[in-house]
Amino acid sequence: MAETEVDEQTGDGERPSRRAARDERRAARLAQQIGAFAKRHGGAAEGQLAYLGQAGTRIVLVAQDGDWGDLVAPSHDVALKAVEKAGITVHEAFDGEFAAKVRTGPYEWNRMAGIQLGGPANE
Repeated sequence: MAETEVDEQTGDGERPSRRAARDERRAARLAQQIGAFAKRHGGAAEGQLAYLGQAGTRIVLVAQDGDWGDLVAPSHDVALKAVEKAGITVHEAFDGEFAAKVRTGPYEWNRMAGIQLGGPANE
């Protein structure tokens, strides 16, 4: 009988080689999405990884033109592999010069501060 590894958090039994292959595919898919985002917005992007607990890790992306977006990886290891494959610069924190590169528009202002600044009610 083949050996399986039981995930203590989910209780799932899965062969380590099968899990590694699945994680590799997920990382490759995320890296492709990161590359496509960068290409659409000037050719380069930078990122920051934010741990979300059991939900995984958020990959926050800021493109060369200031547009931003995010992706969620199922684990921190998958997120690290994805940004490595994509070849982007990864920052430890979302602050300083990195945060200053983000360009926000009317949508973000309405969502973040619309209520306080007389925007539409958040109903």
